[in-house]
Amino acid sequence: MTVDVEVICIGNELLIGKIENTNAYWLAKQITALGANLRRVTVIQDVIDEIAACIQEVACRKPRFIITTGGLGPTFDDKTFQGIAKALNQKLAVNADAYETVKRKCTEFAKNHGMPGEVEMTPPRVKMAIFPETTQPVNNPIGTAPALRAQIGETVLYALPGVPAEMKAIFTESIAPEIRVAGGDCVFCECSVFSDGVVESRLAPLIDRVMAEYRGVYVKSHPMGCNRVELHLTMMSKNGEPNGWLEKAAEQLRALIAENGGKTRT
Repeated sequence: MTVDVEVICIGNELLIGKIENTNAYWLAKQITALGANLRRVTVIQDVIDEIAACIQEVACRKPRFIITTGGLGPTFDDKTFQGIAKALNQKLAVNADAYETVKRKCTEFAKNHGMPGEVEMTPPRVKMAIFPETTQPVNNPIGTAPALRAQIGETVLYALPGVPAEMKAIFTESIAPEIRVAGGDCVFCECSVFSDGVVESRLAPLIDRVMAEYRGVYVKSHPMGCNRVELHLTMMSKNGEPNGWLEKAAEQLRALIAENGGKTRT
């Protein structure tokens, strides 16, 4: 059974083009490699109502996992937990475990940088430990702000920081293993055929023919200029099964291209 995932990227900086959305690209690669199906990536502003509405909309489609990125820090524009609380119709409160984690990491940072005295838990620091009441903190191996895990029916929601290094560390440690278990023995397979000498419009019916004959294989064309086209073949397969179906589709595509006067390379 295919595991569906949706990603919500939160941040005004993404929508005005200040920051390139590398988190979405990285997550797409990781989720697909785990054999899951990334159905949609949504980018929204740092607005509580928008965050809440988006989470509710995505939850209605009942993906196995929802992953948000951004908005977990100590500043005024970090509103993800508030949006999640509104989406879940829950109150916000200081989470004791998250509070101790934030305090410990702030203390360690101060000690490592030679700052004397007791670390004060200022309102911005406490803010990183204020969670919707039924959600759980998730360890952040390299940052201060804990991530969040929530259950929405059969859907698991994870809220991750927007800082790429922190997001990657949390995903790798806590989320990837859960997706892998949920997906069972489903794996992602891919290969490419490079065509020379046949324009993309002539390749289109050949692609349709191959996809009709080899069910489950998806072929996407990527023009590279001068009648050169990459044909990217993908499919989900069961772990342990031979990858022959995808290779047979690629062989058929090569033969059809040759029949139409083109040349191929892998």
